[in-house]
Amino acid sequence: MEDKDTLADFLRSARARLTPADVGLPLNLHAAARRVPGLRRDEVAGLAGVSVDYYARMEQGRVTQASDAVVNALAEVLHLNEAERTYLFSLLSTSTGGRTQQRRRTHSVRSSVRTIMDSITGQPAFVLGVGMDVLAMNDLAKLLLKDFTQGAGLQRSLARWTFLDPAARALYLDWDDVACDVVALLRHDARSHPNDRALNELIGELTVKSDEFRGWWSQHRVWKCTFGLKRFVHPIVGRVDVDYETFPVPGEPDQQLFVYSTQPGSTSSDALRILASWRTDQTDDAALESVR
Repeated sequence: MEDKDTLADFLRSARARLTPADVGLPLNLHAAARRVPGLRRDEVAGLAGVSVDYYARMEQGRVTQASDAVVNALAEVLHLNEAERTYLFSLLSTSTGGRTQQRRRTHSVRSSVRTIMDSITGQPAFVLGVGMDVLAMNDLAKLLLKDFTQGAGLQRSLARWTFLDPAARALYLDWDDVACDVVALLRHDARSHPNDRALNELIGELTVKSDEFRGWWSQHRVWKCTFGLKRFVHPIVGRVDVDYETFPVPGEPDQQLFVYSTQPGSTSSDALRILASWRTDQTDDAALESVR
């Protein structure tokens, strides 16, 4: 898809998500007769300080570059988050030429990063790359989620697993929220790596095989994962609530280290300790069998 089409779809989708009340416009007696969902073009244009014709040409793909002041105004009016604002700048700003620099993905994780990840005992940790490829995991992350390091190609994608593996739907207590965020993360990656064959193959497969993915993808939401809460129902230890933080890997702009943590003394903390002990017991049993 060309940038002008991506820009038009993004603006229309962002506009459709808002109501007049969201942006402080008064409701009138004719609100029920509105012919479009969300805001009208003239409302967005007026709030952003541009002409209706100029904004309409943006949504028609006839304006592909604008000043940073206009982009900032549109981002404010459309209530874009930080990732969406950056995304709009990459599509429209004259300071970037309306383009984003294509980056080549890396598949390997430095040994020093692996050492740090493995040293995080008692808490799951893993490294994600483009397309939510799981590039490395510590042992507890493999037990809580799945051992993606045993897969190859698209089988290592956390995004693909989330949508196409029934185990993921059972594991995530808030699957709908998690899956919707996954789509927004892939949209972010697709802008940075528009010609990445594996990423495009992943998006194509999910579009064909998942109605939910197809619906959320059409909304053009963009998100960059930073921190938050994940709630799991694990088949071995039951309910586990974790806070997660993400840390950029220096020198690798497309890699992020994810660390899950639990509140000390909580049932979730106990559950992770039991899960780690369960793995130790399994390993000891296997070792014992090997020498018998």
